[in-house]
This record gives sequence, structure tokens and C-alpha cells, in this order.
Amino acid sequence: MNVPHERALTQTRRHFFGGVGLSLGAIALGALQGRAATRTDDPMSPKPTMHAPKAKSVIYLHMAGSPSQLDLFEHKPELMKFSGKDCPAEYLEGKRFAFIKGTPKMLGPQFVYARHGQSGQWISELLPHFSKVVDKTCVIRSMSTTEFNHAPAQLFVHTGQARPGNPSMGSWATYGLGSEAEDLPGFVVLCSGGKVPDAGKSVWGSGFLPSVYQGVQCRTDGDPVLYLSDPAGMSRSLRRKTLDTLRELNEHQLSQVGDAETLTRIAQYELAYKMQISVPEAMDLTREPLEVLDLYGASPGFVSEAESADDPRVLYKGDDPTFANNCLLARRLVERGVRFVQLYDWGWDHHGSSPGESIDETLPIKCRQIDRAVSGLLIDLERRGLLEETLVVWGGEFGRTPMMQNNVNTELKPGFVGRDHHPDAFTMWLAGGGIKGGLAYGSTDEIGYHVAEHPITIRDLQATILHLLGLDPYRFSVPYQGLENRLIGPTDEGKIISAILA
Repeated sequence: MNVPHERALTQTRRHFFGGVGLSLGAIALGALQGRAATRTDDPMSPKPTMHAPKAKSVIYLHMAGSPSQLDLFEHKPELMKFSGKDCPAEYLEGKRFAFIKGTPKMLGPQFVYARHGQSGQWISELLPHFSKVVDKTCVIRSMSTTEFNHAPAQLFVHTGQARPGNPSMGSWATYGLGSEAEDLPGFVVLCSGGKVPDAGKSVWGSGFLPSVYQGVQCRTDGDPVLYLSDPAGMSRSLRRKTLDTLRELNEHQLSQVGDAETLTRIAQYELAYKMQISVPEAMDLTREPLEVLDLYGASPGFVSEAESADDPRVLYKGDDPTFANNCLLARRLVERGVRFVQLYDWGWDHHGSSPGESIDETLPIKCRQIDRAVSGLLIDLERRGLLEETLVVWGGEFGRTPMMQNNVNTELKPGFVGRDHHPDAFTMWLAGGGIKGGLAYGSTDEIGYHVAEHPITIRDLQATILHLLGLDPYRFSVPYQGLENRLIGPTDEGKIISAILA
């Protein structure tokens, strides 16, 4: 069937006049956006920034479950003096907790702290590799959020709303800027720890934006992307002919209906075709030299301790290197022009109420899994000249309480030491992409309960990330349901954190 010929045969005078308005509207919209007004224009093509950007791409490392800032970044000698004593009533009255009941015991830091780097920052013994690169980072010790349960808090961090349905930060970034990667997704998601975050895939969804801007999850086992391989009997030339025919059909539908999702469908078919070649190459860690794999603690051929391996690139037997592999993949992806890479690592919810989720036993394991990889990522980006243009963000969705969770145990027992959710104060760090290194910003009170200096909210963080990417967080919006929707929400409460910018 000749689609253009069939289209011409069905075109009537009524169709012509009915489509003229849509065509003129498309031309006007294209002119306003400064892009070519062709209906088959790639929605992921690079777009101009709103002001000079500091960062071209983002690698966001989210520790799902929320690590304990009091055991990693907050050196609180005063809290140690109260450890084991009943929590004062002033810290409980009028407060809502996820699990704490009654009067809990105070819980001091469980690990040894020391100063590191020229900045002299206090870092826990659990992060020996990060301690060596701390001067490349800005550690924000005064974060707070309005949410104290995992799913709403994760959604709030990544979409700006505590309920599903809004675009994620990566979707906003690719919608506003497009991507420089022609044969890879502009927004890639990598997960480790065995589970996805509590909020599910909504944290990388596109919400009310066209679905072409949602995150593409790449797997660490099997095909990196589901259904990427051709089915049996389908050659690459036949796949090309099939896609050409589908493109003609979709363009015909676009001319009749004008649905933006048709453009998405065209772009996604074409991207999938290119990804059949580019994704296996980008995801192949065996192309990296042994020295780079060792820098991250990555292992393209991981085996358990019970298995044997003659391949010298299998470096870390017995301890899952998935997060390390994902950090190395993130570098490979931004190197190829991917705009936003989101890493989710599950397993940081340390309540101490059951085995496998304790501060004393499980937190050291999680830190060992990420510490070398995070420092390796910063070192590798810097020596390749990528750190200046790549913003790296690390943190969870909230913090942990300075009192222990006592709904199961009222006294310290090995394997049952834990803390409850704490939205009022927690720590995150940023590096590269226009961030001032060697800086400790903000502080909390003597026990780490309240922010004492330079409070930073989730909306402040979002506004700063957009600003660094060259997007004005106050003007960057999309009309939806009668409102100009923005990542930072309907008010201007989110402030750009100018004090941490280089």
C-alpha cells in the first residue's frame, strides 16, 4: 500500500479546511519554541537553554529508604551524652512519627567520626573512600522535607508532589532541554538493591508530559531494555522496512488527528531501532580497562563466593557490585550525551525492628556497596573533564531520628539498632556541574533534631538543579488542567541556593 497516495485519495475539501488551522497552529508553536515546525521533528532533539547553564547532565544517586545522617555525616558528641536515656518530651510533643510509640531512648552515633580533606569535614568511618574525595563535594547538612513516609517523600523529591501523576525531574529536564544522545534515551534509570523504590516507577514517570520524556529503565541482567532484540526470523533490514511503513501510518494519523503522542510513538520506534546497536555497546562494561573497573569496584562478570572465575575482571566475589556497575554505566551514558541518569539503590531503611535492617549490622554492608563506587565516579568524571559539566546528587528522601525506634526493642541488641523516619533534618551532597567543592553548608542543633542554620527544602534543591541546567525554575512551566505547572510547585517558595554555586 502506498500511504501518501491513499492519503491523497481520501483528502476532501472539508479535510483540507479543517486541517489548515492545525497546520498554522503548529507553525506558530514551532516558531515560539525556536524549533523547526515539522510534524516529524524529534521531540528529544536538543533545545536552547533559558540562561547559560553550568551543567549539561545530571547523575542522581538516590538511596531509597534514607540513610542515617547521624551515622554518616553528623558528628554529634552531645547526642552521645544522652544516648540510652529517655527522649525529652519537647522532642515528642506535637510530632508525628512513622513507627515510634511511647517514649523512645536517645541513640548516639554508632560509628567513629574523623575530619577529612582540606575542608576538615566530619565523615563517618563507614565511608573511607568518600572521605578522600569530600573536597570535591558540597555537603548540605540542613535539608528538610514535609513528608515522613517513603512513597510520598520519594515522589516529593523527584516530582515535586507527594502524590503520583506529576512528571519526574528527569522528565522535566529532557522536556526542557532534549538530549544530545541521538541513539540512546535522554533519561535513563538504573536500579540496584533488589527492589525498586517504594513509590514504584512513578518516580521516573513523565506524568502529564508526553511519554517520550519518561525514564527508560535499563536492567542489569539479560537484555538491558525489554523487547529490544528482534524476534526470531526478523532481520535488521526487515525491521527497517517495517518501521518505515509504521512511520508512514503514524504520520498519516498525525495529519488527521494532531495528537502529540503520535510524535512520541514515531520517535520511540526510531530510537528503539537505534538502541539495538547503541545500548549493548554502552552497557558493555568489558570494554573498560581493569584499572577503571577497580576504581569503581565494578565487575561485569560478578560471581558469588561459591563460584569460580578465571576472568581477572571479576574483582569482587561474594558482594553484589550492581550499584558499582551502575555508577560506571552512568559515566558511560553521560559521556554519550544522555541528559539525566537516575540511580536508585534500595535497602537504606534501617529501623532495627527486624534482622537485615539495622544500623549496626546492615548499614555497614550498604556503605561498603556504594562507597568505592561513588568516589570512583567523582574521580573518573573529573579526570575525563566531565565533572564540571555533570551535576552529581546523592541522598535519600528524608533523614533518621536521633532516638532509637522502640516498638520492638527498648534496649540495644546486636542486629536490632535502628532509627525512625525524620523529615525535619537530613543530609545530602552535590558535586560538579557548577557546585562549589569543599563546602559544608548548613547545620543542625546539638543532637541533630532541628535545622539550626541555612535551612534547605526540597523545593530549594529542585530550583537549584533546574537553574544549574540552564532552566529558570520560576518560568519553566507546562499548562495542564488550567494551571501553569512547575517542578517547584505553584508558589515561589523554592529558592536557588546561590551560596553553594561556584
